[in-house]
Amino acid sequence: MSSRNTDRRGFLKRSAALAGLAAGAIPFASRKALASVTPGLILGQADTKLGVEPDEPTIDDLLYGGRSSYEKTISIHSINSPEGLRTLTPLQDSIGVITPSGLHYLVQGDKHIPNIDPQEHTLIIHGMVDRPMVFTMEEIKRLPSVSEVHWIECTGNSGLQWYKALLQNRKVGRTDGSVIQGVHGRLSCSEWTGVRLSTLLNLVGVQKGASWVIAEAGDSIHHAKSIPLAKATDDAMLAYGQNGEALRREQGYPLRLHTPGFQGVCNVKFLRSLKVTDEPYYMQREISAYTNTKPNGMSSWYESQQGPRSLITFPSDAHKLSGAGLYEISGIAWCGRGKIARVEITADAGKTWKDASLQQPIFSKAWTRFRMPWDWNGTETVIGSRTTNEYGEIQSTVEGLAKLWGDDFNPPIPAADVLHWWETAPISAFLNNPIQLWKVKPDGSVFDATYVKYLPNPYYPS
Repeated sequence: MSSRNTDRRGFLKRSAALAGLAAGAIPFASRKALASVTPGLILGQADTKLGVEPDEPTIDDLLYGGRSSYEKTISIHSINSPEGLRTLTPLQDSIGVITPSGLHYLVQGDKHIPNIDPQEHTLIIHGMVDRPMVFTMEEIKRLPSVSEVHWIECTGNSGLQWYKALLQNRKVGRTDGSVIQGVHGRLSCSEWTGVRLSTLLNLVGVQKGASWVIAEAGDSIHHAKSIPLAKATDDAMLAYGQNGEALRREQGYPLRLHTPGFQGVCNVKFLRSLKVTDEPYYMQREISAYTNTKPNGMSSWYESQQGPRSLITFPSDAHKLSGAGLYEISGIAWCGRGKIARVEITADAGKTWKDASLQQPIFSKAWTRFRMPWDWNGTETVIGSRTTNEYGEIQSTVEGLAKLWGDDFNPPIPAADVLHWWETAPISAFLNNPIQLWKVKPDGSVFDATYVKYLPNPYYPS
């Protein structure tokens, strides 16, 4: 038999199988597929008109379109962050690898967002350069541009301190917070468009001996950050576009520094000044904030690159499954170095792991969407994911991270002592990448099974 006939027979068999599934052969819970159900529909959240198009739109309503009134997904206020303007991305409702600009997380140090006229805005590059220059936005946009998909993540995202804060919020009656959004929601992924910083540095001529760039914002708190020159001349970008349009105001309009793979605080918004120097400036956000304090009282400075991470976004603790049957486990994986090479999923509390399928194409320093079909039998179980990047670096458990921290000391500090430090000390731990486990109960409810091991949660069953 020819290979062509064999291929045709295989195609017919696969088509018949798919037809059987379409006819109802898939053991869907209550005959329904629930992989795209939103918390608003599951939990009965209040209706919201944010970004919604009218039921009978006029042509004027469609000049900048809105979403269907059936969609309820919104960001929420940050957990225990009364200062500034801070919102959390609804990762539980994420689809694909792009976060809508309006749902991108926000960490604004004060309660004022500048509204800068791009016709008036300028960027100065000075310091250890041969030709200090001032660029207008029009001049920047005339330079060769690039568009790339990258995530941005707050330095403290997924830290145990946010789980503590979530419990405190629950204690005083706040009910809109979940682990998937409250603990992990300082994370988003967009397509960024702009000019390589190296392009402008070549124009001004960086002098010998320079090794750092000091980026300063044009906001009211004058946010600034020291960036290694090696990063500035590698893939750093001066971004003026996000997801096919201009930056949103809250994302740094009209210009922000974008440093792919580095912690969020490095991505200076409302960028107005770049000073090339031969040393970092040891600013408040570099020596007393955004530093990892260790059990011996010492803190590490200028740690910037996130390790490999993955997170099951469905099902998570924002969801409730309606019964046994077929579901699609789905989530995101990302890392600060290179591409995601592999994601494994466990549906039996880590006893076995199976490879998930990865959405193509896979970009460097971007979200990678992973998926795996899961036929849930209705009994209690624990699901989770772990990822490996192209360099062979593997996502660790909380216990594994504690051991890595402890092994940095001489003599080493036992992992148990590091864990106790995280649980009890009034500190923030940064650049966290632990495996997140979810416990699925027989009634379909889903709960955190990672942080609860260290800080028991009286508001959810164990």
